[in-house]
Amino acid sequence: MTQVRIDDCPTKPVLSRRQFLGAACLAALPLAGLGCAVDPVTGQKQFMLMNRDQEIAVDRQQSPFQFSSDYGVSQDAALNRYISDVGQALVPGVHRQDMPYNFHCVNATYVNAYAFPGGSIAATRGILLELDNEAELAALLGHELGHVNARHAAEQQTKGQVSAIVISGLSAAANAQGAGMGEVAQQLGALGQGLFLARYSRDNEREADALGHEYMTDARYNSKGFVGLMEMLEAMHTSRQTSFDMLFATHPMSRERLDTAVQRDRGPYRHTHEFSLNRDRYMDRTAGLRQLKPAIEFMQEGEKYLGQKKYHEAEKAFARALKTAEHDYTGQVLMAKCMMLQKKHKAAQKHAAAAKQLYPEESQAHYLSGVANLSLKRPGKAFEDFKRCDALLPGNPQITFYQGYALDMDGQKPPAARQYAAYLNAVNYAANAYSQHAYKRLKAWGYVK
Repeated sequence: MTQVRIDDCPTKPVLSRRQFLGAACLAALPLAGLGCAVDPVTGQKQFMLMNRDQEIAVDRQQSPFQFSSDYGVSQDAALNRYISDVGQALVPGVHRQDMPYNFHCVNATYVNAYAFPGGSIAATRGILLELDNEAELAALLGHELGHVNARHAAEQQTKGQVSAIVISGLSAAANAQGAGMGEVAQQLGALGQGLFLARYSRDNEREADALGHEYMTDARYNSKGFVGLMEMLEAMHTSRQTSFDMLFATHPMSRERLDTAVQRDRGPYRHTHEFSLNRDRYMDRTAGLRQLKPAIEFMQEGEKYLGQKKYHEAEKAFARALKTAEHDYTGQVLMAKCMMLQKKHKAAQKHAAAAKQLYPEESQAHYLSGVANLSLKRPGKAFEDFKRCDALLPGNPQITFYQGYALDMDGQKPPAARQYAAYLNAVNYAANAYSQHAYKRLKAWGYVK
């Protein structure tokens, strides 16, 4: 495929309009790895486009973006160690013990837990606040381990690839700018929550339930912890609250799942009732998180209003959250987003700057600060924000575009052209507002015919 190449001193156009429009239709997804594999749980053959190494590679490419979309891994080191310890205690009983499992709490306030195909598993602060004991936490992590061990994410990826063989392949981050981001994220040009998460089938959920129940009881947790988890999920499912939307979009719930868990608990796992639920330990290890519950509930309320475009109400909810937890990174980022959507750019930059101070290693605050600085006509500061964002979370073409845009605004044509060209190459010339702007600027400067 012809690529845009920008040298320091270009002397002639390097890409015609015909080439630009045609290139978007030529890229196709590869068929590497096509063939049969053995299901590690059932031992039966299955059609699969991904092998173990590819699962791990996809995980390493995509999980950092999802973690950042969820406001990063919690800075509560003790809480993260606790989540990891419970998860790792289950690993000796799983079917795929050779996977590089890792377990985290992420700062998002919506209620969910998820797994990537290579073994990266996360639970949001929102769902941890809904659990009552350590056995329920083990059930939650066991369920996610079930998805990894049954290769459900790889299975969904395979189905997606089979149905998209003739569709041009975009990088995951570039594709993020289209459907599925959520309107708030689209308006900010940012990655949206749940972007990289697999959408499981009901059969996937049944199998993950059975495996998770097995894994947590093998680790000597009381089976009633799994029943408790299912009871909590069923109650959430009937309440239809906004903060649960992503959970049930990725993990479809049914009364059948609860009833089946009860049957297993009363049958093959009734001997585990002598094991502890470890409620006191869970309450002790999550005490710091639970102190933030009022603030997190205000953030959940604010996010609901954002989705409804009720920005004034959202601002009030986030203000209440910050009054309760001024030093919460997620609260500051959410307020920055809310201010940006109301075109209160100076206030947005203020909250983004506060977030950068609170969690300098997380990229989302740098991104928002950059967007705010562009709106405030501070291209130099914006470029530094985007440069830092790219260093923290490389591989997002949107950041490449904004670096070019900041340089363009600053009158630095050659480096801006290089960034625009890099963006076009990264997204395979896909048609969107950003690629059209980049192409028009390169054309105006004489880099394309």
